[in-house]
This record gives sequence, C-alpha cells and structure tokens, in this order.
Amino acid sequence: MNVIVCVKHVPETAEAEIAIHESRKRIKTEDLVFDINEWDDYAVEEAVLLKEKLGGSVTAITVGSEDADSTLRKCLARGADKAVRLTDKAFEGSDSYAIAKILYKIIKDLPFDLILTGAQAGDDGCAQVGVVLAELLGIPHVTMVKKVESVEGHVKVNRELEGGLEEIVEAKLPVLLAVQTGINEPRYISIMGIRKAMKKEMKVLGLKDVGLTEEEVGESGSWITVEKMFIPPVEKEAEILTGGVDEIATKIVETLRAKGLI
Repeated sequence: MNVIVCVKHVPETAEAEIAIHESRKRIKTEDLVFDINEWDDYAVEEAVLLKEKLGGSVTAITVGSEDADSTLRKCLARGADKAVRLTDKAFEGSDSYAIAKILYKIIKDLPFDLILTGAQAGDDGCAQVGVVLAELLGIPHVTMVKKVESVEGHVKVNRELEGGLEEIVEAKLPVLLAVQTGINEPRYISIMGIRKAMKKEMKVLGLKDVGLTEEEVGESGSWITVEKMFIPPVEKEAEILTGGVDEIATKIVETLRAKGLI
C-alpha cells in the first residue's frame, strides 16, 4: 500500500508565553520551539504501521520553510521512505484552502492508495486541509479516525463522535483519512533510524514546480485572511474562598443571591 502523509511543522505553545507580532496577524515565534504537529505524529506512525503490515511505501509531504526539514527528518527516521518540502515565499499567508491546492498539485501525480493527515493542526486548529484536499482530488475522506483496517481494496475505520461514541465506516481506496490522537503509540526514534533518515530522499519544490501562480497562493489565493490577532483580555478572575465550612457556604449563598441566581 502506497501511503502519503501530510505533516506540519508547528510551534509548541501549550506551556509557552504567547506574544502577538507587530503585524497583528501572527504570533511571535522567535523564542518558541517547533516540532511536528501532534496529530500528524500519529498519522506518520499509522502510515508506517500499514507499510510494515501490507508493504508499499510512505511519502511525507509538508508545506513550510527550511526549518520544517527537522519534522520531515523525524518522519524519515520513523520509517517514511521519501519526503517532500514545498517551499516558496509566495506560499506565505496561505489559508487551509490555498495549502490544500499546493498539496493537490503535487499529490495528484503521485501513486497512492491512501492519504493520511492529522485531524487538525495545533497552531490554528482549522481541521480543513485534509477534507479540502480530498475534494480537490475527487476521493472520499473520513475524519476523526481512531482505528484503520485494510479490507480488499477498502478500509474499515472507526471514527470518533461526540459523547465518547464511535461509528464504523467503510471507504473504497483511494481515500483520505484525518487521524485523531490516540490511534496508536508513536514509536521512539532510534539513533539508527536517524542515521538512515539522513540517507533518504528529500525533495524541495517551489511555486513553479507545483504549477501555480502567485495569485493562486498566499493571501491572494486564500478564502480566509487574518485581519487582526490578539490575546483575549482577562475580564473575570477566579475568587478563592477561605475560612470554615459554614463561612464558605455563607459566602457562596451571598454570591449566588447577589447575582440573582437564587
């Protein structure tokens, strides 16, 4: 099975102090650590597991700057066979639709049975690139995938629903699956894997290579543009009640009465 996995190089912001760039259209990233998007990490592992079970190849693709090479090398070290970085100054400012167009132009000419993406990206949370890419390619897609099983030209997948429920869906190959976290356990990358990754193929392609114009990518080729980015102001603060049980209970009742809740 030939699998293409789309990955993104994103800043780790969970425990970082975020500041807005002077342009007001993005965050400052100079002091942030970048790594593979969490959801994409599981997608890469799932792609490699399928290759190990069914044979074939895994190709990792990203749209990003030279810094994204570290994420692609991680994919190669984990078991991907090839990597492609799509890089051009014209790509800057591209929204999910424009990114999907860039990926489509390369992927449509590659042999594949399955495309894996993360369910969403940790930096913007849009969860749109995968489904738009599938529509451009004219293939079915399934989102929030928690389990994948290959069955004679089809895949049977479990997808996560609200309230802890799941549904089982069958889709004919080729198909795009947007993978949820927890689908597997991403393997530890060994020193041997890192050494092998340095010898594997990594292509770098630009705007002319994908066959798009500057008007079709970046902000001009996007459906969504960022007008202004800001950190929400703190409007309310939590109040910690202290004292004995009776005293705290009295304060709670007084607060609820003051707000008209009782």
